[in-house]
Parts: sequence; structure tokens; C-alpha cells
Amino acid sequence: MADVAAKAGVSRALVSIVFRDQPGASEETRQRVLRVADEIGYSPDSAARLLARGRSRTLGVMFTVHQIFHTDLIAGIYPEAERLGYDVLLSAAAQGRSEAKAVEALLSHRCEALILLASDAETPYLDELAHRTAAVSVGRRATGVTGAPVDFVHSAEGKGVRQAMDHLVELGHRRIVHIDGGRGPGSAERRRAYRAAMRRHGLESEARVIPGDHTEQSGIETGRLLLDERDRGQPLPTAVLAANDRSAMGLLMALTRVGVDVPRDLSVVGYDDSHLSHLMPIGLTTVRQDAVLLAEHAVRFAVERLENPELAPREAVLEPKLVVRASSGPPPQGAA
Repeated sequence: MADVAAKAGVSRALVSIVFRDQPGASEETRQRVLRVADEIGYSPDSAARLLARGRSRTLGVMFTVHQIFHTDLIAGIYPEAERLGYDVLLSAAAQGRSEAKAVEALLSHRCEALILLASDAETPYLDELAHRTAAVSVGRRATGVTGAPVDFVHSAEGKGVRQAMDHLVELGHRRIVHIDGGRGPGSAERRRAYRAAMRRHGLESEARVIPGDHTEQSGIETGRLLLDERDRGQPLPTAVLAANDRSAMGLLMALTRVGVDVPRDLSVVGYDDSHLSHLMPIGLTTVRQDAVLLAEHAVRFAVERLENPELAPREAVLEPKLVVRASSGPPPQGAA
């Protein structure tokens, strides 16, 4: 700024007035200052100018480091935010760093609105947060929030599971196991939908939910459990619906390492259709959540609430879609 002032023959205070677009400089002086700034390659701090006006035009995004699908969501958030004239700041929840701490970091950087990816925060915390700033929760149903202006964007989890289960039953499967996602995003709804589908198809006595989470390790441990049971004389299930793609990947690794043929011996279905599903040696049948559409809805909800804080709470429920690839097929003959 001092260099611009010296070359333009004005004071630094006047240069500051020009860059902040404040009154006090003639049009001739304004143009001279801007021309000199362009000549020497000086770019004023746009963030500082916005903060001086009480705006940051920044959306804060809280995500979880072990959720691969969150990277797909973030990749969709950036272009939509840029299209609407907003920047994006990320803050991660991780081991030893709570969701609340990640959120407070975003607020301390003057983010105008928050997008919470698969938040597992308790309802009172969401209520309190929504009274501090605009908040959008992605990957969570609008249940229990008591009138606070929180917006929700998620897929119809139950419908996605029904599609996967119908696919497996139509192939002839009966012994279908579900690896649970624990407290992971959408897990409770997927678990309920699995049990409901087994009842609907007359397979309630075959229903089995194996505790797990949204990591590869969960799938690996499930694979070891099923293989141990096989070695003790129990038959393998003919199909497994995993909590997500990461869990499915771990299961595939555990099974194929010891010669189990997928899908000839056992079918595996994931959930999310994250970019991970395209990197597996066996194409993964999975339920697609449209990350781009989820991200676009979240950004638009955040910006619209900033523009109109009096909007009633909203919920967008997007359609999932089963993507059939190579990891699912008919059960072994005589094993259905």
C-alpha cells in the first residue's frame, strides 16, 4: 500500500479509502490509485474489506476426517459456493478434536453460515447453534429439532436400502447380513430399513445385524467373523449389505485374501457410491447418494437463510439410486 501511495502521489490513508470503496477521493484520484495498483501488481485484501463492512462471505464446512464420502461432498460445495459469490473454510472433527471444537474454529474465523456434514450433535446443541448462525445439516434427518431455524439435506436412506435389498432378493438371496454403521451418518435409518425389508420379504428369521462402523476395519473384522464361523461349520451368508463403501471394501479385502469368490460365493453391496467404489478391484454394487446435488442444496440453503433469516426450517430429501456392478450376483446353487 505504501508503494502504491508513493507512486500515485497520495497518502496511504487515501489509498485505503479507495480500496475500501469509501467516499473521500475524487474520481480522478481513485482511477490513478487503481491504475498504479494494477501496474505494480498490488491486490488489496478483499477479506479485510468485507470484514470492514461486517461481512466475510465465507461458508464454514465441518466434516469428519474418516468419512471418505465427505470429500465428495466438499468437492461439490466449492463450485456452488463460488457461483454464489462465497468462499469456503473447512474444519475437521477427528480423534481428539470434537465436532464442537471444529465448529467453534469456524465461528472464530467469522464464517457467516455453517454446513455440517453428517453431524451427530445432540439436538440441544443444534438448537443453540442455529440461534448463533445460519446452519445446514447434511446427511441427517430433521428429527427432534425444536423449531430452531436449522435446514436439513439428506438422501432417502430407507429407500436406498430397500432398493439394495430388493435387488438381492430378486437375485435369489435369503441369508442377507447387514454390517451396522454404529453412530455413523444415516446408520440408524439404514438399519431400520434393512430389518423392515427382511420382514417384508418373509425373511425376518434370517435377519442379522453385525455391529460395526463406517471404516474398512469394520468390514475386515466382519469378514474374519464370518470366516471363523464357516470354519466351525456354519454356512456363510449369501449376501452382505455393508454400512457404507469403506466397510464394503474392508469386507472384500478380508474375503478375497482367503479365496472367497465375490460374487460367486457371496455378494457384497455398499452404500454412498463414493469415489472409493470405483477404485476397488471388483466393481462395487452400491447405493448412490448424489454428492453434487446434496452439496448444491446445502450451499443454496445456507445462502438463502443468510439473505432471509426469517425463512421457516427446510428439509430437502434426495432420491438415492442403486448402482449394480460386479460385486452382486445370484447365490451359490443350493445355498439361497
